[in-house]
Amino acid sequence: MKEVKEKKTKKKVRFKHKPAKITVFVFLLDLLCAYTLSVIYLNPTFKAFWIPTAMTTMHHQYLAYTLYDEDEINKVMSENYIVETAEQTDFDAIVLGDTSEKDHYSSIYEEQIFTRDPGNDIYKIIRIEESKFKGYLTVIYDPKNVELAVPEKLGKYGQSVAKMCQNNNGLVGINGGGFEDLDGWGNGSTPYGAIIKDGELIYQHAGGDGGLIGFTKDHKMYLTHEDPQTAIQNGMMDAVEFGPFLIVNGKVSQIYGDGGWGRADRTVIAQRKDGIVLFLIIEGRQPGYSLGATMSDVQKLLLRYKAYNAANLDGGASSTMAVNGKLFNRPSAGGEYGGRTVSNAWIVVNNQTQENVTP
Repeated sequence: MKEVKEKKTKKKVRFKHKPAKITVFVFLLDLLCAYTLSVIYLNPTFKAFWIPTAMTTMHHQYLAYTLYDEDEINKVMSENYIVETAEQTDFDAIVLGDTSEKDHYSSIYEEQIFTRDPGNDIYKIIRIEESKFKGYLTVIYDPKNVELAVPEKLGKYGQSVAKMCQNNNGLVGINGGGFEDLDGWGNGSTPYGAIIKDGELIYQHAGGDGGLIGFTKDHKMYLTHEDPQTAIQNGMMDAVEFGPFLIVNGKVSQIYGDGGWGRADRTVIAQRKDGIVLFLIIEGRQPGYSLGATMSDVQKLLLRYKAYNAANLDGGASSTMAVNGKLFNRPSAGGEYGGRTVSNAWIVVNNQTQENVTP
């Protein structure tokens, strides 16, 4: 009997290849990123923020070119600029008057200015908290207490604002003019433009493309585009070179877009008609804490506090404020070192006879 071998039919099994969950997730994430980037890229508000902010830094302009070509960058920059007022500083309008506390105030901002901290008639620090930025406004009641400080070896190396305060008995200090920043950090050794101190031109270097920002012998703020010697002949005692001017004789400079300076840390010095000097520091470039301010932001802020003359000083990571010889604000870089070393600083000293002053 023959054995019958049963033929077994092998069924072909077809496997359905299901993509792994992680693959699906990555794919969807890529789509979301591509969509988000395209929306952001085309958004005019984002362009107006991103391009000027990047282009006004010394070493991060590549961030603008990462997303946009040169034609687009030039187009946006041409739409964001400042036209300074042609006003010449009117010294007669500044009348050093009574800055004591009042019985009634016209606004919360006036109350903030005139209400003294206990035991301190020299200055007061007001905390600034807006939706996109934070900072500090220092109110100096007597402009005679405002002086310009420079590093011990000007032109060879810079010093932090805190150190210049320590060396000059400064109670409060803010950074002043700009300086060469060849390595992205800089040490404040080579200031840009002119520096005038005690009525003498003590330093001048190419690169200063702003105006002179300073005070006369009568302690009145002096903003001018005159050459240093002419400014000295006209009464300039202390000055640094920077800009732009934001307010002159109560008239505002015209700011188109964000002014071409982006949103960043800011340092501004101003004076009211009653002689009170204002130091403004805005912290920036710190997402989740403070993005920084545009020129329009600081102009509007200072007008609330009735600034009559105001000028922009060096910003970015250089924006530092010292109190009692120590770094007080939160700069976008260099905080761990006590703040960047810079080329000059505006400081508050005690040039009046007063007892029991509590800084």
